[in-house]
Amino acid sequence: MATGKIKPVRTEQDYEDALARVDALMDAAPGSPEFDELDILVDLVELYESRHEPMGCPSPLAAIEFRMEQGNLRPRDLIPFIGSRAKVSEVLSGKRAITMSMARALHKHLGIPADVLLREPDVDLSDPLADLNWSRFPVKDMAKLGWIRHGPNLVKRAETIIRGLINRAGGPDIAYAALYRKNDHLRTNAKVDAYALQAWCWQVLATGNKNPPQTEYVSGTVTQHFLREVAQLSWFEDGPRLAREVLAKHGIALVTVPHLPRTCLDGAALRLNDGRPVVGLTLRYDRIDNFWFCLLHELAHVGRHLDNNQGNAFIDDQTLRGVEGRREDPREAQADEWAIEALVPQADWEASAVRERPTPIAVMNLAHALQVHPAIIAGKIRHERQNYRLLSQFVGTGEVRRQLGSMT
Repeated sequence: MATGKIKPVRTEQDYEDALARVDALMDAAPGSPEFDELDILVDLVELYESRHEPMGCPSPLAAIEFRMEQGNLRPRDLIPFIGSRAKVSEVLSGKRAITMSMARALHKHLGIPADVLLREPDVDLSDPLADLNWSRFPVKDMAKLGWIRHGPNLVKRAETIIRGLINRAGGPDIAYAALYRKNDHLRTNAKVDAYALQAWCWQVLATGNKNPPQTEYVSGTVTQHFLREVAQLSWFEDGPRLAREVLAKHGIALVTVPHLPRTCLDGAALRLNDGRPVVGLTLRYDRIDNFWFCLLHELAHVGRHLDNNQGNAFIDDQTLRGVEGRREDPREAQADEWAIEALVPQADWEASAVRERPTPIAVMNLAHALQVHPAIIAGKIRHERQNYRLLSQFVGTGEVRRQLGSMT
């Protein structure tokens, strides 16, 4: 069965021929004629199977387990093919369906037959974004922010508009990896509009792709020491701009994208389609202390979690930090720990007089000793005392957006 000669699958021989052709096309590049042929053949095979219920073939999960046993593979060995430790766990427990990209990787690298991976009910080769309600995306608000063009019938054209954004973000696979799900235990308000939040994440990725860093990112770059060096850039008057330049030299994109209504959002750590990290910040609280904490928190997610395949996306509303009685993913506390230690090392904090007597002179003395902006010391005091009228002369309202602007 060659390209351009697709025919209906009506007989057992048609079925076998189609499976053989599917097997040959599993490595087809997205957008190619072969890839389109593969999509059509998969639909034809699934239709035939739904009518004839072929028996005697193991399920995708059983085939994966058999291959693991045969090759003495551990679950972590599947991460390069399935995506992350969490995804591997969900696939092996039957909680997550196998996507087209997973099926291709498992077929190519582990030799699992394509006809097995394409069987229902464990595999879903349909559009991973097909369940989205396109009309719920806030396209009018997106137009107001300049992300998309104004025009008539925005809501009616929402699917076309959002799919265009998804393509700019890196395509369906990358978009799905960053897809906001209610069970992700991210640092977000329970009343957040998931569609608005998702649109913001894709806009961050699209912005990062528009002007990506020219340097490759090396996993393991972001350490506690690296964060401390970034924090000390705050000592300079143009610290936010310097931070963006330094991060770009290490293959990390830093973009600022205003938040949408009903998102309650400060920042996120995501990955571009080439694997390089992108940190997105909203600057909704345009204060120097807020900028540096949010930046270092997201960078900590890069170093502690993205680099170790402990998540694909981290989305944060920092007003929820430390809220009493709120259950939170422990990875958020880990990111807080690195950010706080990088900005104001605990040993220096405990030795400083500013803890008991937060006078302007004490703030300046500790800031000078640590070579960080005084706003960072003032912000720590204000947060710990929950008194946001205190030391307000230091926090630098309006300064960060002036330097970084909006990169949408």
